Amino acid sequence: MGGFFAVASKTDCMFDLFFGTDYHSHLGTRRGGMAVYGPKGFDRAIHNIENSPFRTKFEKEVNEMEGNFGIGCISDYEPQPLIVRSHHGTYSITTVGKINNIETLVKTIFSEGNTHFLEMSGGEINATELVAAIINRKDNIVEGIQYAQEVIDGSISILLMTPKGIFAARDKMGRTPIAIGKKEDAHCAAFESFAYLNLGYTDYKELGPGEIVVMTPEAVTTLKSPGTEMKICTFLWVYYGYPSSSYEGISVEKMRYNCGAMMAKRDNVKPDIVAGVPDSGTAHAIGYSNASCIPFSRPFIKYTPTWPRSFMPTIQSKRNLIAKMKLIPVHDLIQDKSLLLIDDSIVRGTQLRETTEFLYQSGAKEVHIRPACPPLLFGCKYLNFSRSTSEMDLITRRVIQKLEGDDAEKHLMEYADPDSERYNNMIEEIKKELNFTSLRYNRLDDMIKAVGISPCKLCTYCWSGKE
Repeated sequence: MGGFFAVASKTDCMFDLFFGTDYHSHLGTRRGGMAVYGPKGFDRAIHNIENSPFRTKFEKEVNEMEGNFGIGCISDYEPQPLIVRSHHGTYSITTVGKINNIETLVKTIFSEGNTHFLEMSGGEINATELVAAIINRKDNIVEGIQYAQEVIDGSISILLMTPKGIFAARDKMGRTPIAIGKKEDAHCAAFESFAYLNLGYTDYKELGPGEIVVMTPEAVTTLKSPGTEMKICTFLWVYYGYPSSSYEGISVEKMRYNCGAMMAKRDNVKPDIVAGVPDSGTAHAIGYSNASCIPFSRPFIKYTPTWPRSFMPTIQSKRNLIAKMKLIPVHDLIQDKSLLLIDDSIVRGTQLRETTEFLYQSGAKEVHIRPACPPLLFGCKYLNFSRSTSEMDLITRRVIQKLEGDDAEKHLMEYADPDSERYNNMIEEIKKELNFTSLRYNRLDDMIKAVGISPCKLCTYCWSGKE
């Protein structure tokens, strides 16, 4: 995934830039970076954050870099921000999104005279440099950004910093958010709206789908009006968004309470306690508990001082090990108890299977699993949510392949229908494979109601296969 933050200020912006970017650390695992423009021109720093948090890696730079304009990012993939020299002048750029047609775009750019790409990431072309190359095809930056959003298959949101101001552009269909904050003598732009609240900013506006603005300390000027169609990612509320965030006026924490409550209304089991897999499952579990009157409890505690995120290691086996090591049991709350456990989702199933075994070994009598979203059946085409290279990494697709063989693709829509026989067969097979006492996923219609905005504005492709 990834996140970004920008500041345009009449005074030095480094304090706000440093902490505003750090507040996006839950969105990425590999690289952190900041770039500033000030009296000494452009300056930039990028560090690997796989084994140490952003805040630790940039303690030196926050005291040495200075500027009135700044952009920062947390990235799962390529190093950024980049500093680019072109016919537009010198600028710095950072992006969030996913480009599916990289090879086609690169071929086109080479045919038009571009000779090389410098920023190779793991042997692949840096997606942010590719976006810059696309922007540079046009006569001005705004036309270039619009062109990039038109030709990219996937999604791309952009922060682009020049000596005169910072351009912020939300992706064409609004799949990811950009919020603008305001305080005296400064404006900021953020993926996560909560990132600027403790820095003294107040909410100014959220950019609409495809909207482009330029931000200076004095003003935020719209250069391209927002489009009328939106497909914001629903998974932001379910999992990726931080609890204190809001998107389109809907808070993540409130949505998760709603989600849990709707799950409780459809359930018929009577466990002793309801618990959430820390951290994103916790609010769902509280909502379930409140609606069902079944006590909420914390039968295991997440140990976070040294490993704050279970997905930080890039190697899957290490990620699974870290996830297991972080859960510390509270035996008094587990021994001989029937537990209902809510997680945000089941992707591969590996970690939740190990968590369930962990609870059994700690004395649990039953472990009922309730994912807060429907079964994930399709890999995301629009955002880099996962490093999975194949849809067969999804436990649902492996089970469907087991049940259907070569005919698996023909029946996917039936497996997405919670009222179908095939859906129920899939759930039963997953339950057996992962050793759950019972398994019941949240329904797509209930999850959409929990968000509370028009269904036509939400992207649910990973569950429904419908764009």
